Amino acid sequence: MSQPSDSGGSPSQLTFESGGYLYSIQRPLVSHPDYDTLLLSSRQLAKGGPFKLVVLKPVHLEHGREARTRAMEEVRLSRSLRHRNIAPVLGSAVHHEVAYVVMDMGHGRFLLSLMDAAVSVNRKLSHDFAAYVAAEVADALDCAHRAEDEEGRPLHLVHRAVGPMRIRVGDDGRIQLTNFGAAYSELLGRIRTPPDLLRGDPAYIAPEILLGFCKPEASQTDPLTPKKLDGRADVFSLGLVLLEMLLARYPLDPPDTLWLDVERRFPPEVRGERSSLLPLETLANRVLHFGPDEVQRAAEELPAPLRRILSKALRPHPDERYQTAGQLRDELRAFLGRPEQRKPFGAKEAKAEANALFTQASNLERLDAYPVVERGILPLPPDMTLEGSDEFDD
Repeated sequence: MSQPSDSGGSPSQLTFESGGYLYSIQRPLVSHPDYDTLLLSSRQLAKGGPFKLVVLKPVHLEHGREARTRAMEEVRLSRSLRHRNIAPVLGSAVHHEVAYVVMDMGHGRFLLSLMDAAVSVNRKLSHDFAAYVAAEVADALDCAHRAEDEEGRPLHLVHRAVGPMRIRVGDDGRIQLTNFGAAYSELLGRIRTPPDLLRGDPAYIAPEILLGFCKPEASQTDPLTPKKLDGRADVFSLGLVLLEMLLARYPLDPPDTLWLDVERRFPPEVRGERSSLLPLETLANRVLHFGPDEVQRAAEELPAPLRRILSKALRPHPDERYQTAGQLRDELRAFLGRPEQRKPFGAKEAKAEANALFTQASNLERLDAYPVVERGILPLPPDMTLEGSDEFDD
């Protein structure tokens, strides 16, 4: 769950031209040290015509040419990720040496905002809603894990940053996985990640990534990228997100012991791609000590089918987990279509539940008491409409 924070005021509107398009930044959508900065912008052809709303993500890890290359790498990767549950990347833009990834996230909210809204009114997301979101994300991951490049070569892609701020809940109940900027892949010509940088979201990291540093394999060149890293790491991350949705709290709080069986501690030069509320060492300890017994205790009040799903998704060793995200998706959909359900839970039901939560939070005026990370969410849904705007395909 997010923590209350002051994300500052909106910057003055910035307009610039790049790649044949005119961009006009309206306001920040996300401005928080723990997450990628996202800017809400209009975009139209420089020669004129209708405009649409897009999201710009500045590339902050590098500067100048390397930042532009990193942005283009994400654009290239997106061409292999055509799926209804993956937010499209429209291209890249550059202004004053700042490179941006241009994304089309559509009308909606991030899952974290929805989880925060539920907490603010002392409610939990329904079991069906949580299972539906996780199933849709698993479907997107299954596509990503099987993706190939333009020549038909497997990319062996791993998202590495599956978390509530990379999952979008559309106003129509559609679920989208966003932001593959931290993904590991075997895309030819990709920029190597610095060896002391932990890519992705440390709060939802899979244990094998941490063990790759603590107990590296022979001939492992990157201490934070194990040789056998694959999509099962994303299965673990999604399992944590599912458990958090069901519990209405972050499931790894707190352990009783620290680093009793870890031979090496994180040296000070190892840093996360993003800041986090807890030190990397603390997060690593909690992940590495979150075994089957801890999962069962956390999930003890949940229905038996969900306990079984969580127990398998969150196995410490990847060989004991679901071997594909598609397997996780299928079991979640089986839960949603269980015989006692008159109708399987889907986008229509998700839309109704999300809208009811935000309406209740708005009516109780909880925004000041519990600010959310995503701006423009409460007391009304996101202001994703501008006068004269017109959605169109580029």
